[in-house]
Amino acid sequence: MKRIKAACICQTLHFMLKEDIDHDLAVRLVKDEVAHYKAGLDRKHTLYKIVEETEQPDGSVMMKIMKQYNQSNVGDYLD
Repeated sequence: MKRIKAACICQTLHFMLKEDIDHDLAVRLVKDEVAHYKAGLDRKHTLYKIVEETEQPDGSVMMKIMKQYNQSNVGDYLD
């Protein structure tokens, strides 16, 4: 029999600009979306570690994140 001792999921997320609105508004909405995403992780008590977060030249945001998977123990993945 096998048991999962620790688990995490590694994701690269691209928070993209909406194309049909003003650029400055689109950039502001992306920043709001990133903040909302992080607040949602905190609200759900999901353990996570942002490995990298970079603003792209067009104003969009790329985020590499390691986060808890299905309330599993994260072991030392997030250290």
